Amino acid sequence: MIFSDIGQAMANLRAQKTRTLLTALGIVFGVGSVIGMLAIGSGAKEESLRFIEQLGVRNVLIDSRPTSSYEALQQRRKSSPGLSDRDVRILKANIESLELLSARRTMHPSQVLPKSSRDMPELYGVDPAYGPIHSLHLAEGQFFTEGDNLASATVCVLGESAKVNMLGYASAVGKYVKINDTWLRVVGVLNEQLMAGSTSSGGSMQDINNIVYVPLNTFQYRFWDNSAGMKDDLDGIEIRLSAEADSIEVAKVVTAVLNSTHHNTQDFTVTIPAALLAQQKRTQTIFTYVMVAIAAISLLVGGIGIMNIVLATVLERTREIGIRRSVGARRFDIVRQFLTESVLISMGGGLLGIAFGFFLAWLIARTAEWKTIVTTSSVVIAFGVSVFVGIVFGIYPAMKASQINPIDALRYE
Repeated sequence: MIFSDIGQAMANLRAQKTRTLLTALGIVFGVGSVIGMLAIGSGAKEESLRFIEQLGVRNVLIDSRPTSSYEALQQRRKSSPGLSDRDVRILKANIESLELLSARRTMHPSQVLPKSSRDMPELYGVDPAYGPIHSLHLAEGQFFTEGDNLASATVCVLGESAKVNMLGYASAVGKYVKINDTWLRVVGVLNEQLMAGSTSSGGSMQDINNIVYVPLNTFQYRFWDNSAGMKDDLDGIEIRLSAEADSIEVAKVVTAVLNSTHHNTQDFTVTIPAALLAQQKRTQTIFTYVMVAIAAISLLVGGIGIMNIVLATVLERTREIGIRRSVGARRFDIVRQFLTESVLISMGGGLLGIAFGFFLAWLIARTAEWKTIVTTSSVVIAFGVSVFVGIVFGIYPAMKASQINPIDALRYE
């Protein structure tokens, strides 16, 4: 019976090809919009979550807050010495769940050799623990060691962009680069990191792949920062906590300790990637719901189109309904006939909509350079909703067709 209904419904739909196609277009665009919107949301979610996780969900990041002028810095120095090695020692002594710690100093070089083909790279002086804290992965070579740091060795690790801009695409390990007046031997090159344009260095936007990393002692003893008088001794302190630690609670302790040593001067910021991760997930969920709700309006319009066309079909086939009823068809048979047609329209539109959704996601990724991810769940949800729309909006016309009086239907012209 089911196959008979499907065969008859397909024959009826083929008889009105243009009308059927135009009716299905509402479902096609609706399903495609839902898949496209979810693909945008999934792509944005993955990029933002991966970046936050790259910061380290077990990390607490402390950054020095820059001043706007020399006068403001002098006013601040009356109450706070700024972020310094003293803070590092105090944090090591007071944070029980501390696993790794790295101080950070930064500088914008005045010259580099070989000359960078693009923007001048930033110079970071960090402890060897910086790599594990931020889960930095190397494309070649290795990160510098504690021995390099203690010896103030003239070695460096290049970010992916810094390596390409200065040394090209060939292997860089063992080669030398000159930062200001100091030659540095390259011991490692990092893989590309996510989301160039972080605010980890004093709030300024920069390419996190265009950085040259040197041991902190090397930075302190071999480089002179002309802007040092306008900054704190340290630009930041990175902390990784033990696995069982509550990063939010530890961040409160860190803030309290620094407030005590800085005499409640707000010259630093404390960032908790775990809290950012939780907030991002909540925001992303709301964002996804809103986008799907907007896209679902297209499906609603498509469902209304199905109801409208099936109602028109009922009027056109009133005489056929009367003949079927007169030869023994039950009301349920009539309902099933028209409901099958509406479901076939929605299913056909849903399948075409899936293809349109993949094309839409690809087009957005190519034209807007926005990462999109089409997930299996988004395809299943969109197609399932399209079938549901076909059933819901097909029930009323089918019921109306089944209630036609056979005698009146046979006289209908």
